[in-house]
Amino acid sequence: MKGREQFYLVRSDVLPESIKKTIEIKNMLERGKVKTINEATKQVDLSRSAYYKYKDAVFPFQAMVKEKIITLFFHLEDRTGTLSKLLNIVATAGCNVLTIHQTIPIQGKANVTLSLDISQIDEHIDKLIHNLKQLEFVEQVSILSSGV
Repeated sequence: MKGREQFYLVRSDVLPESIKKTIEIKNMLERGKVKTINEATKQVDLSRSAYYKYKDAVFPFQAMVKEKIITLFFHLEDRTGTLSKLLNIVATAGCNVLTIHQTIPIQGKANVTLSLDISQIDEHIDKLIHNLKQLEFVEQVSILSSGV
């Protein structure tokens, strides 16, 4: 399907070094071994642009099977009922909303961050994200963190 995100399980020995280093940086940041992305990229000898290119797309397998929580960021048009429609799709997919944070709309746009328990999800997460991106009021959907 065109435009649909797909996820793969890949052995680490076939991954490019930049992907491995991105995962290493994410681990360093998560564990508090470094304070900044700049510090981490210097330590592992990876450009910041490469880190930013891959950071939202790679996750260690252990994190994927340990938790079933995902945090999604949305940039939305400010229209009546948008959050309700968004939450309806999430609920219909079998997700449980853990947290919601919405900014005050500025110039007709608002940001929403949802943390979801997806342990009971009825479909693949990539299908849910695809469906959310298809909503006419959604300008952007990003995965901020994932235990998927």
